[in-house]
Amino acid sequence: MRVGRVVSVEEFPEARVPAWKLHIDFGPEIGIKRSSAQLTHYSREQLLGTLIVGVVNLKPRVIARFPSEVLVLGAVDETAGVVLLRPDKDAAVGSRIA
Repeated sequence: MRVGRVVSVEEFPEARVPAWKLHIDFGPEIGIKRSSAQLTHYSREQLLGTLIVGVVNLKPRVIARFPSEVLVLGAVDETAGVVLLRPDKDAAVGSRIA
């Protein structure tokens, strides 16, 4: 698991379940990775530039012809949907989660 910063957020109308296409910077060692994330109760503005925690060593999955390379972690809440897990203070992109 690593810390990443969302650098791009795109609509994903092709997805069967509502989702965003995210591009996430995990620093020079890992680079920018893509993720399909079901975080639709977050606006584009709320996601862009935010830090996230992601699993970067999983096999990529293709979702509606979009290669999702990272699993963005969140807590599933019955009323709020998926609530992002993220550092509460600024952390360097690429930092390992301990």
